[in-house]
Amino acid sequence: MAEAGCVRELAKLVEAWLRLLVRAPERVRVSVAAGDPGRPIRLMIFVAAEDRGQVVGKGGRTIGALKTVVDAVARRRGLRCQLDVIE
Repeated sequence: MAEAGCVRELAKLVEAWLRLLVRAPERVRVSVAAGDPGRPIRLMIFVAAEDRGQVVGKGGRTIGALKTVVDAVARRRGLRCQLDVIE
């Protein structure tokens, strides 16, 4: 149960960060797909089509940095997490 709360908080944090980056913050959504035991938890990012480039960043730097931070936070809590931008 504590794990579920941690994952929800992590999803809220990712959503808050993304809302600061995009032009249409009202269209940002982060969904959680729990994986099988031993598999990473998947955070699926949905943004407006015109904001995808902003989220990914030049050469994938922005999403790469976000993945690094999310991974570090998740690992400190004993979790594995994967971020995916859904088109």
